Amino acid sequence: MIIKKFVGKTEEEATEAARKELGSGLVVMNVKTVKKKGFSGVFGSKQVEVTVALEEDSDSLKAVRREAAKMADPDTAKLEEGVRAAQNAVSVMSESSQNIEKKLDSLQTMLVTRFQQEEAKGELSEDEPAAPAENEGEKAPDDGSREQDKFIRLLYNTMMENEVDEKYANQIMDDLEKNRKPNVPFDYILANVYQKMILKFGKAEGITPASKGPKTLLFMGPTGIGKTTTIAKIASHFSVDQKKKVVLLTADTYRIAAAEQLRTYANILEAPFRVIYSEDEVKTAIEDFRGYDYIFVDTAGHSHQNEELLEKMKQLLKAVNEVGESQTFLVLSATTKYRDLQRIAASYKEITDYQMIFTKLDETSSLGNLMNLRLCVEAPIAYVTFGQNVPDDIELFNPQKTVKSLLSTGRRDTLK
Repeated sequence: MIIKKFVGKTEEEATEAARKELGSGLVVMNVKTVKKKGFSGVFGSKQVEVTVALEEDSDSLKAVRREAAKMADPDTAKLEEGVRAAQNAVSVMSESSQNIEKKLDSLQTMLVTRFQQEEAKGELSEDEPAAPAENEGEKAPDDGSREQDKFIRLLYNTMMENEVDEKYANQIMDDLEKNRKPNVPFDYILANVYQKMILKFGKAEGITPASKGPKTLLFMGPTGIGKTTTIAKIASHFSVDQKKKVVLLTADTYRIAAAEQLRTYANILEAPFRVIYSEDEVKTAIEDFRGYDYIFVDTAGHSHQNEELLEKMKQLLKAVNEVGESQTFLVLSATTKYRDLQRIAASYKEITDYQMIFTKLDETSSLGNLMNLRLCVEAPIAYVTFGQNVPDDIELFNPQKTVKSLLSTGRRDTLK
C-alpha cells in the first residue's frame, strides 16, 4: 500500500500531480485545504492537499518501478536516479497510520472501547484452546498476538453486523493477515483495514461533459426505487448550481404518473421536456437539443426478468450511442436484498456497462450491500440518495464515509 500527499492550488492540480507520479490507478482518500508553512502562509492563498493511495501490486506502481529499472544503468549516473525514483514511490508507508487515524476521527477509540467492554463480559474469550507447539522449542503466541486476534475478530464481526458479505469480509481479513506484523497498536490494524476497503470501493467517474455536443445520461433500474426523483435531483444540481442547460426526456410510457412527475420537475427548472416512444424519437430529440449540455433520459422501470423490455432497453442505448456521447446509470435501492441486487445488476450488465446509484440509504440500518455489489459486478458507485427532498438528499459517493460506517456500530452517527 502506497500513501502519499500532493499539494496544489486546486484539487484538480494536486490530483494531476499525483497521477503524473503514481499513474492513473490511484485512489483519492482525503482532500483538505491547507495553508503554506512559514511567514508567507499567513498572508498567502490557501492550497489543497490531496492524500492518495495505490496498491503495492497495481499496474501503475509496477510501471513506476519499470521506469526506475530502465534508468538503472550501471555505466552511467542514471543508476542513482533509478534507485531514487523507486524509493520515492515506496517511502511513504510510515506516515499512513497517522493520516488514516485523523480521517477515522473517534472510530478507533470506539472500537477499542467496545473491544475492552466485550472482553470484560467474556464475549471475546478464547473459543478454542491454544494450539500446542509442534516442537518443545517453539513458543506459544504472546499476549500481544492474542489481543490482536481478538481485535481483528471484532472488526470482522462488525463488518458482518453491517451485512458485508462473508466472502468479501474474508478477503479483507486475508489481505490483513498477509501483511500482519507483531506488536503493532490497534489503530495501525484499523488503518490498514480502512485503507484496503477504500481501495476496493475506488472512485467513480461520475457525470462528465461531452467533448462535443450534449452528453446523454440514461437512468435504468427496477420499479419503485426512486429513479425519477433521482434524475430530478441531479438535473437540478446541474441546472441551478452549475448553470448548465438541461433537457428531460422520458421513455417510461407505461406509467402516466412517472411522465407527469418528470414534466413537473422540468417546468420548475424551465427545461425542455419530451416523451419519447421509439429509438427514432430519441435520436431526433438529441439532434433537436444539440445546443444543450445534458440530456437526461428516464427509462421504464421493469423486472430484470422481463427479457422483452431488457431488449428494448438495449435498442434504446444503441440508438443513443449512434448520435452522441452518453453515460448509463443503474439505479438501485439500498434496501433490496443482496441476492436480488446481484440478479438485477447481472441482467443489466449483459446489455451495457454502467455506474451505480444507490437510493434510500435513510431506510436501511446497514450499508454492506454497497460494498457487496461494488465487488460483485465491478461497477463503480457514482451517487447515493437518502431522502425525497429535491434537489437535496443526494451526494457523490464518498468511500471514506461509507467505510467508516461499515466499521462502526453507530452507522447513523458516522454518516453525518
